[in-house]
Amino acid sequence: MKSLLIILGAITIILGTVNAGSSASQFNPEVNTYMQTLEKQAKQEDSSFKGFSAERGRKLFFEEVSHKELGKISCATCHTNDLKKQGKNAKTGKIIEPLAPSVNKQSLTTVKNIEKWLKRNFKDVFNREGTAREKGDALLFINEN
Repeated sequence: MKSLLIILGAITIILGTVNAGSSASQFNPEVNTYMQTLEKQAKQEDSSFKGFSAERGRKLFFEEVSHKELGKISCATCHTNDLKKQGKNAKTGKIIEPLAPSVNKQSLTTVKNIEKWLKRNFKDVFNREGTAREKGDALLFINEN
């Protein structure tokens, strides 16, 4: 299975099919395969989907929404405006390690963790699960930091 993931990741890098001109090639093979899955889902959700965008991911990360307990919040409320710095959970006060893979080598390394945190954080901030496009956009944005 691991060999298959490596081969799929290499094919993705060679063909550049994951996104439109972004840095997805910096994802490991497991995460590249996950991005391909998100891409297929995004195309099913929206036939006009043309690829993931780190810029849309940035906008989503900083989008403020109303929260019944915390007032106006965004992803940056807990993760800070600088993804290379530690954050702090606005509700629990728990310290959050930097999201930026450039300073946190554990960030974006396993699909299990990525899925767990995307699901939890979308619900915490937006009170819903993210779409495949939103997840891919957010991952590209985080990966660029």
